[in-house]
Amino acid sequence: MVKRVLLLATGDTIAYSRHPAGVASGAGLLETIPPAALAADVVVEDVMAEPGWDTSPSTMLGLARRARSAILDRGFDGVVITHGTDTLEDCAFLTDLLAGRAAECGGIVLTGAMRYLDDLSSDGPRNLASSITAAADHALRGAGAVVCLNDELHAARWVTMTDATSVAAFSSAPFPVLGRVVGGRVETLAEPPSRPPAAAGEPETDVALIKTYPGMDPVLLTAVVDAGARGVVLEGTGMANVPVSLFTTISELTEWGIPVVVASRCRTREVPLEDLPLGTGLAGKVGAIGARGLAPSKARAALMVALGTGGPRAVRDWFGRL
Repeated sequence: MVKRVLLLATGDTIAYSRHPAGVASGAGLLETIPPAALAADVVVEDVMAEPGWDTSPSTMLGLARRARSAILDRGFDGVVITHGTDTLEDCAFLTDLLAGRAAECGGIVLTGAMRYLDDLSSDGPRNLASSITAAADHALRGAGAVVCLNDELHAARWVTMTDATSVAAFSSAPFPVLGRVVGGRVETLAEPPSRPPAAAGEPETDVALIKTYPGMDPVLLTAVVDAGARGVVLEGTGMANVPVSLFTTISELTEWGIPVVVASRCRTREVPLEDLPLGTGLAGKVGAIGARGLAPSKARAALMVALGTGGPRAVRDWFGRL
């Protein structure tokens, strides 16, 4: 039986040509792939979106919902989303968090390109063909949203863009690559991360992400809250350390019902702040919530979803199960 895959095409580098300048539609992208290389019957939907480096939370949420609905309500076997690479990992993780039962029923694959469509050896057509193959393959059932570039399949939770100049732009290190697309099928290499807790309620799009530094003035935290932020993610150092000058404000924001999540610019362990060695993760003592090893941008996506469950206490519980 021929599998059905929905392609949600948002433009960006994978669809851009420079000579002459233009943007290919999703149908135009499919025309770059030999019919024999398509592993499924593909239905195309073009989605208006901002450039990848400026994709809004509302656009990401819309893509996540459309992917989930395509599998659960419309009976597709898989979904492929083309996306700009700058924020590809952010959208992939948000899609993963909202996938719910769709993750068990179909493959959800996000892809993009590092080279323009008319560049010599453009990587876009192959990335798209491999992504369609992966989305239609039963091997991805239960894996949640994945990122596919350069024939590699990366878990949304683990993937990071590490090189803005190479077709091998994404890495899951120190975690393993989930698999590769080889010979028209998925070759599984590792088990995916555990599934996230179920999303409850509507995600909150107004979440601030602030990079911390020694001597930082706490007014920067209150300023984003005054501007309407419903939650704050702080990018700390080492094992989720932030300046002591912020402790009082973190405590006050928590009391006011504004959750504060602390991530790190480094790779860290997936443990709560209170389980870190003495002298680290001290922000947890004044109410901050640990990001459980997530990169700061992914902690922001997680906090958006967690805020749908309620205030700081509910958010803490949700992150504890992440």
